Amino acid sequence: MNDQPPTAIKYEIAQHRDKSVIFIRFGYAPDLIERVKKLTGVRWSKSQKAWYVLDTPHYRSLFKISIQPVGKEVIAQIDAVNRPALLRLVETLELKAYSPSTIQTYRNEFAQLLYILKDNPVDALTSERLRDYFLYCTNTLKLSENTLHSRINATKFYFEQVLHRAKFFFEIPRPKKRFILPNVLAISQVEKLFAQLENLKHKTMIYLAYSAGLRVSEVVALKIKDIHTERMMINIKGAKGKKDRIVALSPGILELLRKYYLAYKPKDWLFEGQYANEPYSTRSLQQIFHRAKHSARILQDVTFHSLRHSYATHLHERGTDIKLIQELLGHNDIKTTLRYTHVSTLTIGKIESPFDQLKIK
Repeated sequence: MNDQPPTAIKYEIAQHRDKSVIFIRFGYAPDLIERVKKLTGVRWSKSQKAWYVLDTPHYRSLFKISIQPVGKEVIAQIDAVNRPALLRLVETLELKAYSPSTIQTYRNEFAQLLYILKDNPVDALTSERLRDYFLYCTNTLKLSENTLHSRINATKFYFEQVLHRAKFFFEIPRPKKRFILPNVLAISQVEKLFAQLENLKHKTMIYLAYSAGLRVSEVVALKIKDIHTERMMINIKGAKGKKDRIVALSPGILELLRKYYLAYKPKDWLFEGQYANEPYSTRSLQQIFHRAKHSARILQDVTFHSLRHSYATHLHERGTDIKLIQELLGHNDIKTTLRYTHVSTLTIGKIESPFDQLKIK
């Protein structure tokens, strides 16, 4: 879709699978379908019956969607009495320098409440009415724990940070979060997965992610200047939580990076995308991982993020101190890092099952 998008197409910014996306809606037209399929990272949603891409500055520009604090589509569904509340929420988030993704999430989740309220002022809500609303989200809408937490956080932010009503949410319980153990690949599985990668660029990105425990967003955000060869370190800038950190640069990865640099000659971004002056697409990199996983016949439910989990677990199995792993991963809370001790063979692997003591044939 390099030319001007036709007026028959409608673009809708929304939350889908805990991500901000742009739905591309149009009537049945084979030529449009073929053009949409060529968009980088495009996917089909069965539930929404529409194609969609991640909400990025590139696609907002391509689709001529003006970048505003609050999207026109969201405002149109909210009664005029509550539109100022949504604007105040976004402005306060911006003043507090929250990340764009957090602002989008809070805006969209708070908008869901305002839409249901219709012409009832949100500022007049009591704790009891909000409690009923979140029960509705739980029992009727069947929201996941993560989505429900985001919706509560957005509403809590408005009442406590915008309206300055201290402890307004004191009597509203939060859903208990599931304790989810990370999915970890065995060393042999990592080797099988890597063996499927033939393209030098793909190989460099995925090798680098595992070698330093990087998130997919951190890999594509790397710039050439972030690779400090003299100190054998990698500078991770503005990672999750707007934190910088430093990780070790593997000698083997440095050799691979040099081969990659000579072959591709990147200018600013270490891994350039399809369009000039833009980084590589996170969605495209995730798709590369899943193709390699499928080719390697790995049956476990692992994702690109499992490379980071595997890095941490393998470090623990080799005796690396858990506090150092916490620093390398950039975790605020040691409890997050301690999850890896639950899946590490350093502890579980030493347990001998009583079954193995049975004398059976």
